[in-house]
Amino acid sequence: MSARSIRGVAAVALATTLALGAAACATPSDGKGAAGAQDSAVVGIAYEPDSLSPLLGYGKDGNSKIFDGLLTHDAEMRLKPALAEKLPEVSDDGRTYTYTLRKGVEFSDGKPFTADDVVFTYRTILDEKTNNASKAELDAIDSVEKKDDRTVVFHLKYAYAPFAERTVLPIAPQHVAGKQDVNNGSFTTHPVGTGPYVLTDWSKGEKLSFKANPHYWGGAPKVKKFTMAIIKDDDVRATRLRSGDLDGAILPPNLAATFKSAQDKKTYTAKTFDYRNVTLPTANPVTGAKAVRRALDLAVDRDAMVKGILNGAGKPAYGPVPTDSPWFAKGTERAHDLKKAERILDDAGWKKGADGIRTKGKQRASFTLWYLSGDKLRQEHALAFASDAKKAGIEAKVESGTWEVIEPRMKHDAVLAGGGSPADPDFDQYLLLHSSLAGDGFNNMSRYKNDKIDRALVDARRTDDHDRRKAGYDTVQRELQKDPAYIFLTHIDHLYVVNDAWQVPGEQRLTTQVEPHDHGLASGPWWNVKDWQPKK
Repeated sequence: MSARSIRGVAAVALATTLALGAAACATPSDGKGAAGAQDSAVVGIAYEPDSLSPLLGYGKDGNSKIFDGLLTHDAEMRLKPALAEKLPEVSDDGRTYTYTLRKGVEFSDGKPFTADDVVFTYRTILDEKTNNASKAELDAIDSVEKKDDRTVVFHLKYAYAPFAERTVLPIAPQHVAGKQDVNNGSFTTHPVGTGPYVLTDWSKGEKLSFKANPHYWGGAPKVKKFTMAIIKDDDVRATRLRSGDLDGAILPPNLAATFKSAQDKKTYTAKTFDYRNVTLPTANPVTGAKAVRRALDLAVDRDAMVKGILNGAGKPAYGPVPTDSPWFAKGTERAHDLKKAERILDDAGWKKGADGIRTKGKQRASFTLWYLSGDKLRQEHALAFASDAKKAGIEAKVESGTWEVIEPRMKHDAVLAGGGSPADPDFDQYLLLHSSLAGDGFNNMSRYKNDKIDRALVDARRTDDHDRRKAGYDTVQRELQKDPAYIFLTHIDHLYVVNDAWQVPGEQRLTTQVEPHDHGLASGPWWNVKDWQPKK
């Protein structure tokens, strides 16, 4: 899950004896879930959000459990209607999107869903007073209007090809959220939505508990109680799964591998756009030096990280776009080349000292690299990066901390970060790289500025011509090859281990989607938990 969506999680201590409200833990073989009933399921995830309000960014990529968007994704990530009764009608110039809303939909408090709620949601997100870090993704919207109770029209400033993908974001009820402070009101922790589940309890740092919405427009879920246990520590999550406390959990590759021989469990591998990278703050005299950035980009052994850290469950990352994506710019792969990295540093005047660490004038080639405490994958990536950097004569001093500790230091210290969105390259790259967002919370954490990249990002988002968009994102990737904003390390497959007690009608196994960086809460095999049924 991205830093910007989990700042609150790290402040809470891990409760290793998590109270889930379950009577007893049953084994999967009896057809019951971990909560002890055939209609209940408990899963372990690593992080929790700051807020459950879609107005502040919760669920913006879909699958929020509590809410619905106008559209949603199927298992193959194809858009399909949700609160809209059909896909939108799009004008010939690509600047007007008309949505016809589904009849008879109610919020979980019994109030009707109408076009007013859609207009309220989008206008509120775009309001400058709303603390939504992702509102730049809706930059194309000029206005949103209610034509009648069941018709909403979006007018765009320019033809924006992925706009329909942005209408998976959840719709909030105006009659509840509109009467509160959007940033701090009770709706942020006690939401009301149209989704398949209703939140019954949120014990910060421990669990999110849901019950089925019996009046859900898509049909009442078979899983009546669903609990997400917040277990930050990977080892504890694996132990809880092994002991029968959990029906499923997201695990790093080394721990997922320990369940390989378990007859009562299945491992699911979700392909992702999720990457791990190292920020390179431009305000730091070491990481802000172009020669250092270029050298680090060549000094890291990405293949070794994929093999040693991910056990092969992933691929080398050379930028925000995975190498198997049609948006990837061929030829931007970088081979591990320590000798070339050293030549770059030598030529730039960074000379090795007696201790093997380089200096330039009085500046020592040393900086601090933070990772989120309890996250083993980030820890292992950080340590591997530091080891590779040291071989080139650069010292990365690895530290761990909560986001509350890390965030104030991000201007000068490096961070083992992550990101990635499969829906469209604009969704991740604009927030990651555009100079207008430098230092804006967890957006553009490196505070990077590259005029060519800025122009390419704007050009690619302001057209619906595929070839023109591809050329823009190719430019971004080639510029990052010349002048790295971050050191991209790996793209990670997400691994989930689940009790083999569940099925989806018509499927032999549960399914996963192609996932973004934000995972576990909305993604995973429980992306469609409303459709789960116990095996007989």
